[in-house]
Amino acid sequence: MFRHHGKTRTLSHNKRIASLLSFVAGIVNVVGFLSVQRLTTNVTGHFAFFVDEVFKLNLTESLIYFFYILFFFLGSFVSSLLVEIITIKNERFVFVIPTLIESVILFAVAFFGHILIEDYSNVIAFSLLFAMGLQNSLVTRISNAIVRTTHLTGLFTDLGIDLSQLFFYRQKEEQGKLISTIKLRLRIITFFFLGGLIGGIFYSYSGMYVLFIPATMLIIGLYYDNLKFKLLSWKRNYDL
Repeated sequence: MFRHHGKTRTLSHNKRIASLLSFVAGIVNVVGFLSVQRLTTNVTGHFAFFVDEVFKLNLTESLIYFFYILFFFLGSFVSSLLVEIITIKNERFVFVIPTLIESVILFAVAFFGHILIEDYSNVIAFSLLFAMGLQNSLVTRISNAIVRTTHLTGLFTDLGIDLSQLFFYRQKEEQGKLISTIKLRLRIITFFFLGGLIGGIFYSYSGMYVLFIPATMLIIGLYYDNLKFKLLSWKRNYDL
């Protein structure tokens, strides 16, 4: 799921990582909005507000929105930078470190969020935006830009294009690939929605502590990936 990339990556790998990370993003999206009234999985709206505040000459507010955009960008930059550095040293851990960093950020916000929310709500927004930028860059690199999990605008655009192509693709092989892509996009949308639903329900009972769920799921995902790799390696050695 995390370990395979390039030519060794299959549709099954993309399905698993799309399910996990879109569910995580769905929870973060809702929790971020309910807690600090900010979008924390994308920066499209923040850019519009940034420009609006600049025209109003509200420099302090415009700077805040600029930092929202910047932290998402920094998350993406750091994730890609780590991938390149780790690839040189030990390719085995290439996607483990960025995922662990995202998990640590979510754990930290879950644990300290109730302390920060009253006077330092922007710290929460910055942290979640950084984590989602990191995740978006990571899954883009892993899946060769096939999977996007932190926002749905581009996803619905791609889905609309793919559905329209069904009327023109006549060859069975082409239709099969297209249908597989459509199913993958619908899977991402479904798990993003489920994550948002879970996030909204549990936030009403536990507040920011609900972020323990996606943070833990990332750790479980890494453990599952590592365990499966070890089992496959053991099987190959045993067969030999």
